[in-house]
Amino acid sequence: MQFFGTTEINPSPPAVTASGNNAHMMYIFNRNGVCLLYREWNRSLHTLDAQQDQKLMFGLLFSLKSLTAKMDPVSADKVNLGVPQLPGQGCSFHSFRTNTYKLSFMETPSGIKLILVTHPRTGDLRESLKYIYNLYVEYVVKNPLYTPGTPIKYELFNSTLDQYVRGLG
Repeated sequence: MQFFGTTEINPSPPAVTASGNNAHMMYIFNRNGVCLLYREWNRSLHTLDAQQDQKLMFGLLFSLKSLTAKMDPVSADKVNLGVPQLPGQGCSFHSFRTNTYKLSFMETPSGIKLILVTHPRTGDLRESLKYIYNLYVEYVVKNPLYTPGTPIKYELFNSTLDQYVRGLG
């Protein structure tokens, strides 16, 4: 059973409001912080090795989740900064934007974290991240050869993801 949508992948994925090929990087982490997938499309500058980059990204997400939960103006139960939270617990964020990129984030109830780094003028990517998660479920999770917690190395998933991401905008 899929978390988002029906049991079949929608043949017409959501469109993004921007122009050109906007995606730079994509990360998929499991609940333990293991990077299951790291893909690059339009990244011109490489400042860190892939492992350092992934650790920094997961740390950033952990800190932002903790900060948004602490600053939540609605919840009376304030958690301490740095305390891990369950998926869906407390206030959450969907994206942030700088002058050079936009980071879009989605976390599933099972703790899978999807991060897509794009051009700063890219629109709301929540529906696109849900679509990518559905691709992940169909091509990876339902694959009897996949061992949970291991890097994703399936050509069909990677090529379908590449085709979708290159078509964003």
